[in-house]
Amino acid sequence: MHDRLVAASWPGRTAGVAALVVAVLLLGMARSQAAEGATLDSSKNAKSLATLAARIDAHIGDPQFADASWGIDVVSLDSGKTLYAHDADKLFVPASTGKLYTAALALDTFGPDYRIPTSLFATEKAGRDGELRGDLILVGYGDPTLGFDKRASWADVLATAVRKSGIKSVRGALIGDATWFAAPLYGSGWEAADLQSWFGAPVSALSVDENVVRVEVRPAPQFGAKARILFDPPGSAPTLDNQLRTLRAPAPTDISLYRAPGEHVLHAFGTIASNAGPQFYRLAVHDPALIAVEQLRAALARQGVSVQGKSRSIYWPESNDRLASGSLERVADVWSPPLSEIVSRGLKVSQNLYLQNLLLMVGAKTAAEERLAGKESPAFRSTEARGIQALRNYLRRIDVPLDGVLMEDGPGLSRRDLTSAAALTALLAHLGDNPAARAFRLGLPEAGVDGSLTGRMRNSAAQGRIHAKTGSMAFTYALAGYALTAANERLAFAIMLNNYRRPRDAGRPTAELDAIAIMLAELSERSAP
Repeated sequence: MHDRLVAASWPGRTAGVAALVVAVLLLGMARSQAAEGATLDSSKNAKSLATLAARIDAHIGDPQFADASWGIDVVSLDSGKTLYAHDADKLFVPASTGKLYTAALALDTFGPDYRIPTSLFATEKAGRDGELRGDLILVGYGDPTLGFDKRASWADVLATAVRKSGIKSVRGALIGDATWFAAPLYGSGWEAADLQSWFGAPVSALSVDENVVRVEVRPAPQFGAKARILFDPPGSAPTLDNQLRTLRAPAPTDISLYRAPGEHVLHAFGTIASNAGPQFYRLAVHDPALIAVEQLRAALARQGVSVQGKSRSIYWPESNDRLASGSLERVADVWSPPLSEIVSRGLKVSQNLYLQNLLLMVGAKTAAEERLAGKESPAFRSTEARGIQALRNYLRRIDVPLDGVLMEDGPGLSRRDLTSAAALTALLAHLGDNPAARAFRLGLPEAGVDGSLTGRMRNSAAQGRIHAKTGSMAFTYALAGYALTAANERLAFAIMLNNYRRPRDAGRPTAELDAIAIMLAELSERSAP
């Protein structure tokens, strides 16, 4: 363009000069086209298989990762070839990508259409006068979704069934039985600091409202007065020690909420400015089984059924011998959504309770089968330990290398969980073409579209082409799932970054993993079979 302008500005020149200018112009255009072609070739090569390794190596070799560790494995589902590997057999903390193992195990054990019951039993038959001279026992079998669907009240369904059965009053107690899980309320390796938060909610065979209570904090109308603290649902409220004061604005809002592990008292302290808006929190509840039976008591009252006795809950190591003997009278059941929906929600939003409950359900099923077969060992093994053993048996059956999987819990919340990238891709490769694993694949978040990937890789080559499980905790990040390349080749991949301390001038740590996933989606060349 510059040469064109020069020629046009010299209108009186001779033909020889004009010819020279034209020659210069053509030479410049040729050089420009050659440079443009080189740029296009470079762009094409940058998205070819031959340069994939160089691109990823350059990315993970950045000085900001000098003290960190990467584990990466990329395998083609179409050709079976490994397209890239970096420390693929070394062990890394997987964070929530560990949920992939539990989701696959649960779907294999129960099937995608399985629904989990929550059952109501009576210890006696009601008399002709409609009085039950015994207890009502609400038994949970692991449904983590009880109370999640606000369109229908599970408690009202059961209370209506009680009234229709002829029971008008209950002389005994309401008991919430969570003994189906012979395990502590928290997964192995869970940190005490997490147990107050919604993501560290207790794991119970009888769970309700995802074992979380929502907390709203507002300033009091008077300066110096205690702040207003509201709980939703109200029946899930802990015992409150409120020392949180309202200060005249401008003043700092510095709210602290603390409940010691295993305690029921929530301590609220600090300050809130008088002009502050409402502050919202989600906290783990203390006794989910007791909250469930209290909700049932309220529903029974709405149906005109009175209960004289108190409400109480039982967990392992307590036991319910009458339930085990089969001597109880079944009143009614409510059922969970299909397991495929539970797995999908557990993977999409990385719900720890769901995946830990699913692992314990597998362990409880194993224990029940051993009892029926008369093969129960006298040595105690927790439901969680049985679930982990079932996971290892499943992985052995599908040829996932067991030395690459050292899981201790179901959701990957424990820092003692370890896995290799190669083990994760072996699992993903096995499930990639399996028709029975459709629920597993559909449950994965989609880049730029939904779940924990809603805001990631949006408007990039990866949007709609990456379906993967995320994982993150302090200094630990992971992404594992499926990629569809620009050449429509299907890949299974696992990317783990451990011991990464983000420099001040660096971007989000998850963006460092996303950059590699985008490289996979951009591939315009297929691997040879």
